[in-house]
Amino acid sequence: MDVPAKAIAAVADHGGSLGRARSLFPHVPQPWIDLSTGINPHSYPLFDLPATALTRLPEVSSAGRLQAAATVAYGAPSPLQVALAPGTQILLPRVFSLVKPGRAVILGPTYAEHRRTASLCGHAAVEVREFSALADADLAVVVNPNNPDGRVVSRADLLALAETLRRRGGLLVVDEAFMDVGPREDSLCGDVGEGGIVVLRSFGKFFGLAGVRLGFAVAAPAIAERLDAEFGPWSVSGPALEYGIRALADLTWQDAMRKRLTSDAARLDAVLAAHGVIVDGGTSLFRHVTAADAAGLSDALGHSGILVRNFADRPDELRFGLPGNEAEWQRLRATLAAWGEGTAVGGGAVRAAPKAVGGSR
Repeated sequence: MDVPAKAIAAVADHGGSLGRARSLFPHVPQPWIDLSTGINPHSYPLFDLPATALTRLPEVSSAGRLQAAATVAYGAPSPLQVALAPGTQILLPRVFSLVKPGRAVILGPTYAEHRRTASLCGHAAVEVREFSALADADLAVVVNPNNPDGRVVSRADLLALAETLRRRGGLLVVDEAFMDVGPREDSLCGDVGEGGIVVLRSFGKFFGLAGVRLGFAVAAPAIAERLDAEFGPWSVSGPALEYGIRALADLTWQDAMRKRLTSDAARLDAVLAAHGVIVDGGTSLFRHVTAADAAGLSDALGHSGILVRNFADRPDELRFGLPGNEAEWQRLRATLAAWGEGTAVGGGAVRAAPKAVGGSR
């Protein structure tokens, strides 16, 4: 089935679209290996849902259980400071509208939806490279750890910024979508009580269940209550509640998965380095590469049915997610070897590339 051009354009700034990949590389080995997202390929174990999760409206008590589980998992002050949502994406316009339209400053380069959504909310949105440039914002947005390069801003620096903004009615939004695998001591989830801070947490990435569509805003009680009121009852589906309650409470699985992801990330670094591609950032869910021939490498991988994340405005950068099984690891290794030798891969010829293309940023 052909993918409409409008639909392709809508996902051009995001990873994870196999429809777009098929339109760009129509004759490649199957199945596709999607390394274009930071979603854990080792998902939380699926389980049989109770029939009531699908046949009945979600109970208020289930939402309360999920809030309690998220409070413990994320280190929030209390369940009253955790708002539930069907994914963090849908939270963005509501959170960005907590302050009247003004100057929105996003620390970048980062997830494109923050700037786009801030503009839709009436803010004059800009993306800056220096943390100090956030100080005069009405709405400041920091992704921590950052996507795609893994940059981490310290908790102390974020708290100082929040205080600066709070004194004049501004708001700091910290997107901690990847903090499950980040330095948890730098999370601001425990610091939202003073107000002026909203922390976003994503369920689907670390637990590998992006299709569940579940997210959280951690904020002062008045803000969390306002967000809950705007969503109204039954904002989170029955299946999402069931998965969220069980997975967030399973601290044993979480600890074991963090160790596994750390090992997988080290393995990916070694595989890439063996073919002259040097990782210069990322988290244990994705790795960031700056490469002289990033376009050629991305094209070679695409012709082998392997999708990675490239960036139209930064053509020398790529982001690699983790392979999910041994067959995917071996296919990635073979494609990298063929690319380095300039041989044909999959459905297209691969131009010769230098053996060493990586480097520090």
